[in-house]
Amino acid sequence: MTREFHIIIEKDKHGYFARCLDLDGCFAQGETYEAVEKEIVDAIQLHIQDIRNLDEELNEPESVSLSSIKVVVPV
Repeated sequence: MTREFHIIIEKDKHGYFARCLDLDGCFAQGETYEAVEKEIVDAIQLHIQDIRNLDEELNEPESVSLSSIKVVVPV
């Protein structure tokens, strides 16, 4: 079975960092975008395996919206 999960991938000076918005505590990092994509898939699969091993229920992903806001920044 295939499910879709919401992720965010960010770049910083150390590489890339990914987190799954649908699974608390599910993170990954990698040196490249492609590497972090692979790592977050592995992390999600392991996270799901842990949930099932604990006989917990895997919740349906909730809708996510991405937006921006304007903030006054002192100069």
